[in-house]
Amino acid sequence: MTVAILNLPTLKAIKNSVIGNRTAKTTLGREEKYVAQLIACVHEPSSIADLEGTTETELRVEAAHIIASLSYGSREALGMLLQLSALQTLVYAISTFQPSDPPVLRSALTRAVRALAAAIADAVGPPQWGLAPTVSDVRAEAKIALDFLFQPEVLDVYMPLLLDSSPQVNAAIAQLIYVATRSAEHRAIVQEWCPPAERTREAKGKRGWERRDTTTSPTRQGGWMGKTLASLLQRRDIKLQESALLALSCIAKDSVSLARRLAKAPLGTESVLSMALNLAKARNIDLQLAASLCVTNILRACVSSSPDAPVLPAEQTTAITIMHVLSRIIGSETASNNARTRACFTLYHLVSDNRVFCQLAFERNSLSTVANLINKITPIEKSADDEEDEPESVSRLREAALTAVAAISLLDTNIRTTVTDDLRLIPAIQASLNNPYVGVRYAACQCARALSREVSALRTNIVDTGLGLAVFQLFMKEDEDRQVMYASSAVICNIVVNLSPLQTTLLEQGVIGRLVQLLLADDNDLKLNALWAFKNLLYKATSELKHEVIRTIGWDRIKTLAKDPDTRLQEQIYHMMRHVADGEGDVEFLTSDIGGTGELLGILAQAMESDNEDVVLQVSPCSESPLKCIPSCILRNILAHSRILGRMRDCLVDAKVEIRRPAVSCVLELARQNPRSFRELHDAGIDATLRHMLEHTHVSASPTLRFAAGRQMGAEDDLEVQDKARQALHWLEQAQLNRETDV
Repeated sequence: MTVAILNLPTLKAIKNSVIGNRTAKTTLGREEKYVAQLIACVHEPSSIADLEGTTETELRVEAAHIIASLSYGSREALGMLLQLSALQTLVYAISTFQPSDPPVLRSALTRAVRALAAAIADAVGPPQWGLAPTVSDVRAEAKIALDFLFQPEVLDVYMPLLLDSSPQVNAAIAQLIYVATRSAEHRAIVQEWCPPAERTREAKGKRGWERRDTTTSPTRQGGWMGKTLASLLQRRDIKLQESALLALSCIAKDSVSLARRLAKAPLGTESVLSMALNLAKARNIDLQLAASLCVTNILRACVSSSPDAPVLPAEQTTAITIMHVLSRIIGSETASNNARTRACFTLYHLVSDNRVFCQLAFERNSLSTVANLINKITPIEKSADDEEDEPESVSRLREAALTAVAAISLLDTNIRTTVTDDLRLIPAIQASLNNPYVGVRYAACQCARALSREVSALRTNIVDTGLGLAVFQLFMKEDEDRQVMYASSAVICNIVVNLSPLQTTLLEQGVIGRLVQLLLADDNDLKLNALWAFKNLLYKATSELKHEVIRTIGWDRIKTLAKDPDTRLQEQIYHMMRHVADGEGDVEFLTSDIGGTGELLGILAQAMESDNEDVVLQVSPCSESPLKCIPSCILRNILAHSRILGRMRDCLVDAKVEIRRPAVSCVLELARQNPRSFRELHDAGIDATLRHMLEHTHVSASPTLRFAAGRQMGAEDDLEVQDKARQALHWLEQAQLNRETDV
């Protein structure tokens, strides 16, 4: 396709040919010279185009429409736009706006920036809804362009257009904020932005020369953005309100301080949360969805991220309102698949990892509504040809619905039982494991993970229906998508436990070898799940199984993982070693197989010196639980290891109570089992530490005061620690008396 000259009829013909036509976009995207002319035409058409019978504005508008259309649907076209710096040219064109420029031009250029920014952000990721089917081959170039969009001087170009007189321009910029802001880093940049005039005013003190702390300015931290976008909600333009709500949902996400400001309002005014709740009841579905997402992100930012965090009655009422709106859309026969997909994902974001919200979704029939949808759109018996012909919109809807079910059922046994026994979703979940769409397989694995957390389900539904083995077969595929592999490995962590009827079958079919393969992957998340599965597999395992697992992994790899910079891997490898050493004879196997007692104690000492308390927590019981069955020669080596004893003393003083308990238990067992341990423990200062802990038990039990005392050995506020410290001190004092008597 080669076009010799640019003029208005040609541009209109090209526009009409590429809209909705991926093949035409790809063909045009390969014409570097012509695409370069289109981009140049956006800014200065007079130098390259035929202006006879037309104006520059008309040419610029048509060129902008074509670039916007080329952004989506063709990787070749997007790659060419990135190669030719189309985004930078569009931003420069916007920076030269004049008051006399007609609204149609301003609208066309800002919409082109929004469309190109959305395509670039999709190429970089993460996706706004669900999983991306593939990784873009222009991701590196797209990331550079996306970072350009969030540079301060570039933000100064397009952000002020939120105050433009044209509602179309306002909406385009608000949509730009929503579609382009995908990372926490970019979100923080947008929240902090305010107009240059505001920044200049902030920089001046009361006397003109004093500097203010701009980090506490009300215009920063989302203040200006929140106020400006909130003002757009008061306009009676539905598209503008929808765009403003989406932008607000974006900047409020995971931002506690901003969300709380949006949830409240000064006396006599209406809060953004209240306005969004009212708009969620509008007749327009897109407006309902935007308002629901805005309310969801504000609400979840205000509520603690802990699964068992309390939720205020007012917050529960707000959540119930949004659940009713979303359920109506999900259960609607007239709503589009795209709308129902967004509703399911919004429900997922609303309830995710919060026990109260999950229970509300269960009680208010949101779960049953989603389950009915899944069963309706998921044929249990379907040929491969039918799956290939399934519209992508249906696959994405199934992915969203399964994701919502997984979130709602994750934390509660009764909800999981309802999913398996009453709603009968297991056949649909199992059928979805073979779906060609990657997001559906991933979501089905998430459902299986949630259901397999229940032991009774493991012993009945998951085994009887074949769901467990179906997930295992997916897990064994070496060419499976990485995200699906991660989700399926999380299910394996649940079904290899010693109470699972599937454990023997999985061992016979090679689960150990496959997990070792994941340990070799260049992906710490996959390594983490593999170690988690091994940890569960080795809990109360036979000595034969322990020996097989350890020798299959190999001590060299175990030692390497124990030193990995990722402390999550360190924590799991030491937890796994705890399970290996929890039986008679296993400690001797551990010490002999690893290369001797000195080698093992050196590894444990290194872990006990870690700055990460989760790692230390796993090592402390490693020194405690097997002590009762450790041979006396190894006990003497522990008592002679100054690094371990010194770190044990430190743990008694300034560690959290979850570490102090096993640490004092270690001391108690060492003193009790070895009557001649006084000298070593005394030289390490442990007996003095125990005395100080018990002498100051009358001091305030405030955790803050106790932690502040730190190495000055303040009061011990935990009764269990006090009791064991008293017992340990008794044994040490008795050992001292015996020693003096012997002398």
